[in-house]
Amino acid sequence: MKKLISAIQFLTILPAGKPKIFDAKGMIPFFPVVGIILGLMVAIFDSMALMLWSEQVVAVLDVIFLVVLTGSFHIDGLGDTADGLFGHRPKEEALAIMKDSRIGVMGLVAIVCGLSIKCCGIMGLDAHRSLLLFIIPAYARAGMIFGIKFLKYGRPESGTGHAFFGKTLKLSAFLGLLIPLSISIFLGWTGLWLNLVFVIITAFILLYYNRRIGCITGDMMGAMAEVLESALFLLVSI
Repeated sequence: MKKLISAIQFLTILPAGKPKIFDAKGMIPFFPVVGIILGLMVAIFDSMALMLWSEQVVAVLDVIFLVVLTGSFHIDGLGDTADGLFGHRPKEEALAIMKDSRIGVMGLVAIVCGLSIKCCGIMGLDAHRSLLLFIIPAYARAGMIFGIKFLKYGRPESGTGHAFFGKTLKLSAFLGLLIPLSISIFLGWTGLWLNLVFVIITAFILLYYNRRIGCITGDMMGAMAEVLESALFLLVSI
């Protein structure tokens, strides 16, 4: 339970247990579980809001609600990552830019585009709307586990994600992913498409990170979650 509480405190602003419980290695398998919790809250909020507003308005409110629940944690990582990686800067300069608390033009553009894509994707959901809102946040946060598993950490001396690296992750770290995978069975062909897209986008992001600077950081993990979430909502609504 402490490991789950640690993951909730790290990834969200939800009140859970005693403050400042931080178990980096222990919380990793619970990333998708936190996504399920967030997804459940968004799905309930969505169902209630649809009683008052149109699907287009509610889609925007869903995205805002999700941003609030996560305290803009992943959004901040997306902006920093875009500022650092978009361009032809060498690795060390890119890492330095990502560490800068100020946001640049590329970061702002990435955030606006990412949130817009997520809104459009949710607007396009028809069948299985609540179920997709429920599990896609879990897939997005599961993607970060693959980043920890397959890429080395870019700031060996410090950084937000430093504590998550060091020892090789065991297969048990991915057990939390079984939750959204199991639920996706009820989506039929949509579930198969969702899982295929998840694998493709996750692999693409990891390959891009590896080719661009050969590592990953805490900001890049947050960006990965945000890109996955937006892309999955968009592509599953086809």
